[in-house]
Formats: sequence, C-alpha cells, structure tokens
Amino acid sequence: MLLTQFKIAWRNLINNKGYTMMNILGLAIGMSVAMLIALWVDDEFDYNKNFKNYDKIAQIYQSQGNNLGRGTGEAIPRPIEKELRTNYNQYFKYLTMCSWSNEIILNHDDKNMYFEGFYIQQDAPDMFSLDMIAGTRNGLKDLHSILISSSVAEKLFGDINPIGKIIKFDLENELKVTGIYKDFPYKSNFHKIDYLAPWDLYIAKNEWVRSSEDVWDNNSFQLFVQIADNTTYEAVEDVIRWVKKTVTNDAHGFNPELHVHPMRKWKLHDNFEDGKQVGGRIEYLILFASIGFIVLLLACINFMNLATARSEKRAKEVGVKKTIGAERYHLISQFYAESFVVVCVAFVIALLLVQLSLDGFNILSNKKMELPWFDLTSWGIAMIILVFTALISGSYPAIYLSRFKPITVLKSTFINSKFSGLPRKVLVVFQFVLSIALIIVTVVINRQMDFVKSGSKGYDMNALIELNGWQKPFYGKYKLIKESLINSGAVTEVSASSSPVTDIQSNRSFFVWDGKPEGFQDDFAWVNVSEDYVDALKMNIIEGKDFPKNKDSDSIHYILINKTAQSYMGLEKPIGKLVRNSYDKDQPPMEIVGVVEDIVMGDQNIPPKQTIFHLDKDNIGFYQLRLNPVNSIKQNLALIDSQWEILGPDVPFEYNFVDNDYAKKFDEDERMINLVGIFTLIAIFISCLGLFGLTSFIAEQRTKEIGIRKSIGASVFQIWQILSKNFLWLVVLSSLIAIPIAYTLIVHWLSYFKIRVPIRSWYFLIGISSAFVLAILTVSYHAIKAATANPIKSLKTE
Repeated sequence: MLLTQFKIAWRNLINNKGYTMMNILGLAIGMSVAMLIALWVDDEFDYNKNFKNYDKIAQIYQSQGNNLGRGTGEAIPRPIEKELRTNYNQYFKYLTMCSWSNEIILNHDDKNMYFEGFYIQQDAPDMFSLDMIAGTRNGLKDLHSILISSSVAEKLFGDINPIGKIIKFDLENELKVTGIYKDFPYKSNFHKIDYLAPWDLYIAKNEWVRSSEDVWDNNSFQLFVQIADNTTYEAVEDVIRWVKKTVTNDAHGFNPELHVHPMRKWKLHDNFEDGKQVGGRIEYLILFASIGFIVLLLACINFMNLATARSEKRAKEVGVKKTIGAERYHLISQFYAESFVVVCVAFVIALLLVQLSLDGFNILSNKKMELPWFDLTSWGIAMIILVFTALISGSYPAIYLSRFKPITVLKSTFINSKFSGLPRKVLVVFQFVLSIALIIVTVVINRQMDFVKSGSKGYDMNALIELNGWQKPFYGKYKLIKESLINSGAVTEVSASSSPVTDIQSNRSFFVWDGKPEGFQDDFAWVNVSEDYVDALKMNIIEGKDFPKNKDSDSIHYILINKTAQSYMGLEKPIGKLVRNSYDKDQPPMEIVGVVEDIVMGDQNIPPKQTIFHLDKDNIGFYQLRLNPVNSIKQNLALIDSQWEILGPDVPFEYNFVDNDYAKKFDEDERMINLVGIFTLIAIFISCLGLFGLTSFIAEQRTKEIGIRKSIGASVFQIWQILSKNFLWLVVLSSLIAIPIAYTLIVHWLSYFKIRVPIRSWYFLIGISSAFVLAILTVSYHAIKAATANPIKSLKTE
C-alpha cells in the first residue's frame, strides 16, 4: 500500500514538471539555508570544546564601580591569586596567573619573527590539556624554558627537531625549547597563541610586575582557573565574590566583586552591564537561528501555496477517488507521499547546494566548516529536519484537498465558497510580514554600522602607519629614531605612544584636581605620548595649546585631556589646572596645557572614554609615521625598512596601516551584516514564489471570467488591475503588521549599542516599497499572461 502511494505520488509529480520543479527549488533553497545556518550555529557552540576540561575551566572577572556605573572585565590584581590559593584552594584544581598576550620576537639562527603568546604559570599546560607533539607539559618549570606551537617550530626550525634547542626571546633572553604543542584550533580563544613562556620569567624581567605582588589596585593581570570536580561555577562564585572587598576593606569605595566566568560562556556571553552578564554574541546566534527557521518556514508555506494553486486540477481526481470508495485518510497519505518525495529530492539538492556554497560561506563567515558526512548525530538532526519539513509543507494541502466533497467538486461548484481562498491569503500575508520585517531590520543594521564607522575619528588616519618599537634596541632612543626616519624622506611626521592609536591598553584612577567632588570615583584612559603626537595624528586642539617642545621637567609634567575628560572633570576653564596622583604622592603634579577633540581608540560602539595624554619621552614604544605624499607608498616603506634595519638589525620590519586597524574593529559585524543581507534576499525570493503560486491559482480559477471580460472589450491593463489589486492589498496588510514587529526588533537590537543610529521613518518605507515592487513584478507575470491569452481558448477550457 505504502509503495503504491509513492508510485502514484511520483507519477503525479512527473506529469507536472513545472509545478514540481518550482516546489523542489523553493524547498531546496530553504533547506540549504537552514543547513548552512545550523552548521554556523553549531560551530559557534563548539568554541573551546577542544579543551578536555572545558566544563570546569573559567576565568576570574572583576566588577568595579565608578561615577559612570560598574565596569566588568578580565583585569585583576596579582594578590587575588595568593589569597585564593591560601584560603580557598579547596574550590580549585588549578589556579594559573597569566599576562596579556604579547607579540615577541623569537630568534633562531638568522630567523627573526614576531609571535603572539603568554607568560603563564606552569600548571597551564595541564589545565588546558595541551596536545603535546614533542617534549612535556612540565616544560615551564624552568625559568629559561619555553613551549612553542607546531607552526612556530616549523617556521623557525624547519625539519630539525627543536627540543633542547635555544631560542632568543625578545632579543635578550635565551630559552630552551622544552615542548612542542599542536596548534590551538581556530575554534578556540587561544588560536593565535604561538608560545607559552614561564610566569617566573615575566616576574624576573619586569620590576613593575615584581612590585605588584601585594598591590590590590594594579589590575594588570589575568587569572584562569579550573574548579574542583565536586563543585560548580555558581557555588565558587558565591564563595569568592567579595574576597577583594573584604581583604582591602573597600578602601577606595569601588565595591569590587569577583566573578567566575565559565569557558563555555567566553565566546557567546561576553557582555556585562552593571556587573551582570547580559548576552553578547549569543544575540547573533538567536538572530541567525531565527532567520534559518523563518526561511525554512517560508519554503514550506511556499509549497502549500503552490500545491493549493493546483487544487482545481486535483479536485476532480479527489472526487472520483472518493466516489469509488477511497477514504479520506487514503487521500491524506497520498498527498503526504507527494510531499515526502518532493522534500527528499529537495533535501538531496540542498545537500549539493550546501557543499557547493560552503567555501564561499566560510569566506563570508571567516570559518572552516565542513559537512559532517560521517557524523551520525548530524544525520539524525538532518532526518528530523527532513521529516519536519515534509509534515509541515504537506499538512495544509493534504487536509485541504482531502476534504473536498465528491458531488461539489464533480459539479465544479466548490470554488465559489466565500472563504475558500482565505487560508492561502493568510499564508501569503504571513510570508510578507516576515519578509518586510527582515528588510527593515537589515536596513537598520546597515545604517547602524555606517553610522558608527562614519563618525568623527578625531584625527587623520590616512597615510598613517604604526610600528611596534617595544624592543630593547629602541629603548630611550625616540629622538634618534625620529631624526633617522625624517631624514630618510619617507615620512613627514613621527610620534610615539604607550598604546596603539586604535586601542586603549591602560586605565588609571586616584587623580585629584581643584573642584573634584567629594567621593567622586574617577577612571581615565591613560596614554603616554611623545611631544609630536598631536602633529603626527593631526588631532584638533579645541582649547589651549600643544605640548611644549624640548622642555623636560622633573618638577612638573604636562598633559592633554580630551573633550570628554573636560566634561567628566567638570572643568569650565581647564588650561593651567593641576592634576595630582593621590595614590603615588611622589609623582610630580601634571599641568593641563590643552584640550583635544575626542578620538576613537577603544570600543567603536561606545562613546569615547575620558582620556589623559601624558607627555613622556621614555615609556613609549608604538611609533606613528605620517608617510610622505611626494613618494609612492612602496618607496616610503622601502626607505623606512632600510632605516629600521639600521636602528634595530634583529627587529623585523612589520607595520600596520592605522585605517586598516580601525576597519578590523568592524570585521565581525560586517560579516554578520553581509550574511543577514544574503539570507534576507533568499527569504524575499521564497516569499515571491509563494505569491507566484497564489497568482497562478487565481488566474487559473478566473480563466472563464477573463475570457468573457476580454470578449466585451476589457483592456490588458484593466484585467491586470482586476487580478493584481487583491494581492497588493495583502501587501498593504502585511506592511501594517510588519511595522510594529520590525520596530520592536530594532529597538531591542539597538539597545546593545551606546552609540545608536536614530530610527527614521524612511527605513520602514524602504521595506514596504521593496515589498510592493517585488509583489507587482511577481503578480504581473500571471496577470499579463492571463490578460493577453486568446479569449476563445479561455472560454473553451470550461
């Protein structure tokens, strides 16, 4: 019986090739989109799962309050580790202090290359379950040892076994290679980490690290932990939450709070507000999963509309079968069989489409996904999707067509029912509501990105490059380096700073100034800069003047503040005001010599932070070079390279264009926007297929009426108008429903940004007008085809 149903279903589909192909096309596209999104979502959830102790590893976060609210981040003071080891050790299997990632020059023979890595404590290899290719995980116990990734080993040593070989580290320390680990996978927070150096070496190399051992206010470190097997993240956090506040007696009123942030949340739940976790990248996953479901649902609705569009042709078949004794469940099973055959064929084509498009999708999403051909779980999920699609897409046609009464359909009177077309219209409205809402949301997402990117940067980033000069050969040689580069003719301006132009790497507090309110908890971004910083970046001084040139003083220091800092400090006339460090009373007072326009340095989605630019000729290492416009970029870079090699023979010449560094901040958002745009277009295309099916149904239903109207003189335009107006009213209704839905989604999405594009009415007009244009084009095909048909043939069809 079942085999017979499938044979009949196959014959019906073969006999209606156009209808079958359209159904298969819609479902194949919908299913392929759902599969691609499912792969992407699974890949995101798979982040960091390569670690054996994934379910027990966490990072200690800290929340602190100031006058602008509570901020949360990974930066913690060194004494926290000692306190947790001494009094709370039973809650942890491992506690591992770690530096921020550093780009360090590793040298072997004549090879000098930059690699990124950590200084980290010796338990880290075990905690992170390093996959050792050679050597041992215990390789960090020796102060003069280093673990390197397999890619570093290949680049520095080629085919030679590196174990036991000496690497020159940061141009000054000779370290022995004690282990080679397999590169961290790209689905890992550590995928860029190429070396692990001993934490004790970090302490030995840096006086400021040694002196911070008992300093609770120096939040310059990271702490990774693995909690004990017999506890939970929540239980540990409850125990250690107020450790810092208790030990320090909250001396500065910051109300510090510790959090245990699980590894499973590092990727997707990284946003905090007022000390609470409030989402993050997970919002994108929800958005994409929703789009995948919507596209698949639209494809199923499209199938329903196309199936019922042929209802008049199938009605007599149903009537005859019922007359000769067929039960309704027989007919339902037959229509479901047709649905299942179509969905199976569409599924195979969808797999082919996914395979063909996966490389491009990987490029767009910056991933390395593959179809899991041999994973039984994935096939099980695929089968569930297949059955779900078949049941949903076939449900309405099966129920709708099987309910026809034999007498009614054989007399051809069933089409006169007043509400017979209502369900199909509801489905089309539903499709266009989703499509219009997606268009509007996509427009707003694009506008938000443009709004943030096109805002004032506060400096000129064109023809500006940046070099990393934090190496021993360059220490204390700023003036020599500047003169050499200027004299080369390759640059017109040179400056240096303690942080890259596009990043904030230091924050400081405990400053006092005249007029500072009592109890005011200050927090500033801090950048040490050379005296030429403003000129090199072409920053705008809006009050006061630039730093004094060639004027060193041990009794007073000079600072520039940005406009936000002036407002933050409440200074109407800031020039000449003195700022003192209440924490380090031996530091000379700092005189404000000027106020500069805000420049974008940190997170591009939040307003610029109050910033102090401190004149310092020693503690600077990032060099900003303004290229000479007279020469080509290639000539300038060649000249700089030659001077760089003279100044630091073992320092690789690596540079970044500042505008490229700035653009990289938007890479992830732009990838998401591009994907949303593509999937929105696909959703619209499938919706138009649904409208195409309904138009086909109406045109078929009114063939005789159209023939009569043409016979009595109706023009093509009049007939087009008659057939089209009802559909356009459906689009109008869809627009009215879509507007509040889109508005709600927009407000929710924009709430995650501190800098937001204003919501304009034309965003909604674009979505509505796009839907109207597409609807008119889609409807016009069948309307014009019916209007230009020979009326004699139309009348003969009845």
